[in-house]
Order: sequence, then structure tokens, then C-alpha cells
Amino acid sequence: MVKFHTSAHSYDYSLSAVSLAYFLRYPNPYSTHVLTEDVIDRYFDADSQKLYTTRLHLKKSKMPPWLMKMLPRNILGGCKGQNGEAQNFILERSIVDIKAGWMETETQNLQLANVVKVIETQRYDRSFTIEEEAKDSTTRREKTDVVTTVTLRSRFGEMIRKGERSDGQERQGLLAWSTQRLRRAIEEKTLEKTRIGLINSKEGMGVVLGRLRQGGLSAVLEGMRQDRLLVLAGVPGRGAHLHESSPRWKSLWKNNNDSGEGGFDL
Repeated sequence: MVKFHTSAHSYDYSLSAVSLAYFLRYPNPYSTHVLTEDVIDRYFDADSQKLYTTRLHLKKSKMPPWLMKMLPRNILGGCKGQNGEAQNFILERSIVDIKAGWMETETQNLQLANVVKVIETQRYDRSFTIEEEAKDSTTRREKTDVVTTVTLRSRFGEMIRKGERSDGQERQGLLAWSTQRLRRAIEEKTLEKTRIGLINSKEGMGVVLGRLRQGGLSAVLEGMRQDRLLVLAGVPGRGAHLHESSPRWKSLWKNNNDSGEGGFDL
């Protein structure tokens, strides 16, 4: 089953500021579930004048504990951290074209993708109000419009339906009823968490942009340092670097790809 959620809003900041805030958005007070992040690949194409970045985030899973306990171990795919909390690797790809005035991003979960796959795409575009459009290009103040689209695909539901049809007839009785209820619970809870996550993401970006406007990059970095201390305080024993788990995320990434699936103009 595929479900969609789309939202749009604007930031009263330039695209240069918004794109910078995007890459510096973790940690922030609204992202305490984000444990680590790492840049996998980044390069600038001189011909097209575009910046390409691939990053990996390790986050606490948004699946409620009661739902995680109901899922078979082979479906969970070893997504628990050292402290027993459910965790999820998130792959993020982005393209920035400051010259043309846009940025595109895409994130998707690597773990639990065989249960539910959540793909979030965002399009950031430089824009101006009608009043600003009438001004000279050197004095007009720009803003940034964002359109977010989330696609939720329940592979767990697909696996259930395939299993029901495997012997040529629909499965009947309590088992079919319970699996359908579990599928709906997964889809509804994921969609609910996704909507909340979009709100928190917007608020978190607002915090980073505010710091950037008030104190420049140094204020952003100091805020990140303080927020990181709060994150670590909430995750006892955390401190392992991302590369120490590299065999796990590399395997997940490979399996996922094989399946087809101060000085800123504010």
C-alpha cells in the first residue's frame, strides 16, 4: 500500500541560509532522536555548478515499543542499538543549485524498510514577494518556498497479501484478521509519526536559522554543541562513532539499492 502526504511552507530567509541550515540542522532541540550523522559522499560539479551530498543519519526508531515487540525478528533485521533501543539508519541525498535558486533533497529509511518504507522528498525554491519583485535585484529580500512530499509504502502489508494468496486462496479466520490489524496499525502509526516529524523538522530548521541570523555560524555551532550534550544525556552510554557500525549500514544500503528501491545573506 502506498500513501502520500504533501505540505508546503515558506522560510523568511534566503536559499543560501536555508541550504546551510539544512546541513547544520542536527542536532537541535527538536531532533533529540537523531544520534549520529556522517557524510558519505560530497562533490561539486563545476560544469553544472551543483553541489551533491550523500549523508547517513542514525536515529531512534519512531515505531512504538509495543509495535516493535509484535514484529518477528527476521523482519526487524537487527535494528536495536547497544542499549536495546530500536534504531534506524536514514539515507539522505541532496542537490543544491544556488545559481539557479533551488535545492532538492530525498531521505529514506534503510532499516525496517521491509516493514514500511518512508521516502521524503523536498524541493526548496528561491522566491520573492510581489513587493520585493518590484525592487532592484541588489536590494530585494528573498525567501525560500518548500514543498515536502512523503511516500509511505507498507511492504509488510504486501508480504501479508502475498502470503494469503500463496496457496491460491484467501487466508481466513483469526490469523488473517490479526495480521490485517497489525498492517493497519503500522501504516497509521508511521503516517502519524511522519506528520509530527515534519512539524518538528520545520521547527528545528527555524531554530538553526534563528541562530544563524542572530550570531552567524559561531552561534549555530555553539547551539549544536549544547544540543549534542542534551542528546548524549538522553542516550546513556552513547558515544560510538558511526564508522564503528559501518558493516551493518553498508549491508543495509546495499540490500536497499539491490531491491530497486555571520557572512550570509539572510
